[in-house]
Amino acid sequence: MALAFPDHPLRHAVTQELHVRTFEPVRAPVAVTHLAYQCGERGTGVNVDHLLSLLARFGHRPPAAEEVGQYFFVDLGDLRLRWERHTEFVTYSFTRTLAPDRAAEHPFAGDPLAGLPQDWLGQLPGQVVTAVRLVLESPELPERTAADLMTVFSGNPVIGAEVAGGAGLAWSDLRIHADGFGRILLRDRGLTEAQAGRLVKRVLDVNAYRAMTLLGLPAARSAAVSLGDAERRLADVAVRMGRANGVRGATADPPSERALLAELTDVAAEIESVAARTASRFDATAAYYDVVRQRLAQLREQRIRGLPTFTEFLEARLAPAVSTCLATGRRQQALAERAARMTALLRARVEVRLQEQNRSLLDSMDRRARLQVRLQETVEGLSVVAISYYGLGLVGYLLKGAAEAGVLLDPSIGMALALPLVVGAAWLGLTRTRRRLHRDEGGADGHRGRRQP
Repeated sequence: MALAFPDHPLRHAVTQELHVRTFEPVRAPVAVTHLAYQCGERGTGVNVDHLLSLLARFGHRPPAAEEVGQYFFVDLGDLRLRWERHTEFVTYSFTRTLAPDRAAEHPFAGDPLAGLPQDWLGQLPGQVVTAVRLVLESPELPERTAADLMTVFSGNPVIGAEVAGGAGLAWSDLRIHADGFGRILLRDRGLTEAQAGRLVKRVLDVNAYRAMTLLGLPAARSAAVSLGDAERRLADVAVRMGRANGVRGATADPPSERALLAELTDVAAEIESVAARTASRFDATAAYYDVVRQRLAQLREQRIRGLPTFTEFLEARLAPAVSTCLATGRRQQALAERAARMTALLRARVEVRLQEQNRSLLDSMDRRARLQVRLQETVEGLSVVAISYYGLGLVGYLLKGAAEAGVLLDPSIGMALALPLVVGAAWLGLTRTRRRLHRDEGGADGHRGRRQP
């Protein structure tokens, strides 16, 4: 009876996730052809459709989308297909049981993908990152000698180790052969079917993830060129900023802040462009490297005399590559921070310069205002004289008219007596007008201040 309690909506999904990267038990001798296609993080739908088209060609009922998920097993006659969806690549593993005599003759003879539609193979979405042929030999076969291994791997140097605590042997040269495939040879020395399945899965994982790990190295080398150029430009801008500050010994004219800021903005944009192209690649490189090291530890290798182990060989190649990627990532982050600091410093200097200009402008305006006040006072004095002159003229006309009418008063004496009165009246009138204007202006300013929110 099912328990009546509310399930978390992700309960079944997180439980199923534990079984996504499972293995299939195998029995020697078998041959596995493993293909890894980089298709990006958005290529799931296209890859599922291509998988379904293969199933339709072999007369299989197309599964529902939830049946495919992240992995899928299906029998295609004498081939057993395992399809796996990873974050940015998809793997196809085709397993075929071998006849013992064929495995003894040459483990990698024949067409590894015989029986599959060639047009379907040619239209697989994405690009091949790694293609490898793996053979698990039966324990009944004679032990491989050094000469046998040189023949199997076309004369290339071989790496190998005892694996699974000595229950198996593994050899490879980690090279691409004339047929376009790499080669991995395993020997069963007492493996159970479950152990054999785990061993095959782990070895194939090491091969796929070490290829994905090394995808970051070309990106790091390309980014290093751009970052070196950006670093030189930043150093040049720093020198020019110092020259603009008046560094002792500078002979050239100091550059403008606008030109420096434009240069800094351009360099910062270039650094951010490089980071946008490579940051996710470098993070993926570190993550894939961790998976490789984990799978190598799970192999439980023991040294075969005269041969480097897989861990020894891959660590010597992968560790410097991963360190290069991580160092490049730190370098571009440091350059971005340096560009940001220099931009902030330049902006602060521009603000200080603007404040100084504003202060000078205010001082100039203050001097002009004082000069204007003095000029206004001078004009007011001249206005008093002009008004008095015209006022005194009117008084003169009045006195002359009165003299003609018989008034006994000399117009000249009357104008002399009226002069102080006219000047005083003109001065008093202008003073009262100026005070009234100042009072009205002050009241209007106070009213506007009270109405401000």
